[in-house]
Amino acid sequence: MRYRHCVAGPKPEWRLKVRHAYYESILLIERLHRHFLEVLKTELDRLSIQDINNVQSLILYNIGEDEMTVGELTARGYYLGSNVSYNVKKMVENGYLNQERSPHDRRSVRVRLSDKGLALRTRISEMFERQIAALDKVGFTEDELNKINETLHKLERFWSTSIDYSGFPTMGAVPQA
Repeated sequence: MRYRHCVAGPKPEWRLKVRHAYYESILLIERLHRHFLEVLKTELDRLSIQDINNVQSLILYNIGEDEMTVGELTARGYYLGSNVSYNVKKMVENGYLNQERSPHDRRSVRVRLSDKGLALRTRISEMFERQIAALDKVGFTEDELNKINETLHKLERFWSTSIDYSGFPTMGAVPQA
């Protein structure tokens, strides 16, 4: 213990500040996601749409014009922490998605938006357009949003490199944009 002062590296106060900022970032990301889902729920309520929830409507929006398998939805992260199979089943039951078995692999089911799903996607796009117009009015600039995205992508790459179970990357291991 008497050699503690000789150890190279950041001072303990610095680590405490970084620890606080890092943890706050994690909490803020989660809180922002929940807030955005509430915004979607409010929009669905405003449109008097009761047969799809906010998570499902975000999945629907992300599918867009594409046709994909449930596995592709999962891999792309469109399920947002919920059970993607359940959400797809509910959206098919309520007429937002069409699904069909792949002719080449009968085990694989492909989904795409139905006309009802496309109509809702258009309404969600209109909501995004209103939000984009409002961003300027409250002082958000394109540069600020790009900087936020750059930082979030960097954090995503940091976490992605940590998933290979070899531990967290060492200095310089996080790929630059």
